[in-house]
Amino acid sequence: MNNKELKAAATEIRCGIIESLHAAGSGHPGGSLSVADIIAVLYFEEMNINPEDPKMKGRDKLILSKGHAAPAQYAALAAAGYFPKEELLSLRKIGSRFQGHPNMSYVPGIEMSTGSLGQGFSAACGMAQANRLDGDPGRVYVILGDGELQEGIVWEAAMSASHYRLDNLVAIVDHNGLQIDGRNEDVMTVTPIAEKFAAFGWNTVSVDGHDFDQIRGAFAQARACGGRPTVIVAETIKGKGVSFMEDQAGWHGKAPDDEQTKQALQELRGGR
Repeated sequence: MNNKELKAAATEIRCGIIESLHAAGSGHPGGSLSVADIIAVLYFEEMNINPEDPKMKGRDKLILSKGHAAPAQYAALAAAGYFPKEELLSLRKIGSRFQGHPNMSYVPGIEMSTGSLGQGFSAACGMAQANRLDGDPGRVYVILGDGELQEGIVWEAAMSASHYRLDNLVAIVDHNGLQIDGRNEDVMTVTPIAEKFAAFGWNTVSVDGHDFDQIRGAFAQARACGGRPTVIVAETIKGKGVSFMEDQAGWHGKAPDDEQTKQALQELRGGR
């Protein structure tokens, strides 16, 4: 895909996020919007996947360790053709397969049920190790929130991945600087992120998480790095694309009302 096409895909993902959260009346817009560009590159360019065969042998896998951003992954899967886009509007409703956090038992394309922060990262490390043992060429990608790095299990997994030299594993840290209680620096400092992963033996790449060329280049660097897992520290804006949500911790976990939804969709589709 060229950058124009990727932007269109990311916009479709963002609109899907807003529409599904508005229909649900609850959910997490801020951290879903911030990863939309990264997820667009993963699903529409980087990963070897097949919506017609979600369990294809040798496929690449994406684990959303920051599971509260499920609306972004659902919207991407719908845009990629895994299921009808209309189903997104059933998010968080009784009887829907689209729960507030990813559930691998019900939704095609979801590789791991996540939500308890840090555990998705550990599962991704296990999947990468399993691929290595099975001779499976598939790569494993995992998206973490920056506030998630406050979980100790993250660093146990980071140590394990480095020890086993899992160069088929790529972690992406969504560094938007905010979490549910405010700014990371006020709650519990997580920086310097790249230096911490480097100390654990990881290959590190830092990018603008809204620049398609930089994201694409980071994945290329990860593929070229042998013998070490790679972490991509992506500088992002929470609520990206919607003016009144951008860089606002208050939009971590609440849905837009009717007027806010209308404004958000107008801004997104108008290419603000």
